[in-house]
Amino acid sequence: MKCLQIKRIHHIQICIPTGEENKARQFYSQILGLEEIEKPDALKANGGLWFTVADIELHIGTETHSGISKRHPAFEVENLDIIKKHFIEQNVSIKEETQIPGMKRFSFYDPFQNRIEFVELTSV
Repeated sequence: MKCLQIKRIHHIQICIPTGEENKARQFYSQILGLEEIEKPDALKANGGLWFTVADIELHIGTETHSGISKRHPAFEVENLDIIKKHFIEQNVSIKEETQIPGMKRFSFYDPFQNRIEFVELTSV
């Protein structure tokens, strides 16, 4: 597919049980020495925390471990709208994600139920 140009991994999301943010913060900040970064306001109600690791982000989400996991890699791409149109034409179900300032994004599942997110950075 010529319109798919992956630039880099933007972030990886792992998950912890709901309500365990303080335990995760202690481990990832104090033991691993990662720098915590603020989540966008639109996503704070979901719980969890974000960290910076080298030039990517580590997102730690919360979940109850019932159903399909939110764990996923997110790839930074160019031409997100063209990619989305191509996926729809190929009958790939996409999920519109909560939009956050400076970024357009959507996610989808591969045939094996692995969640993948594509993001395109925009000007704020």
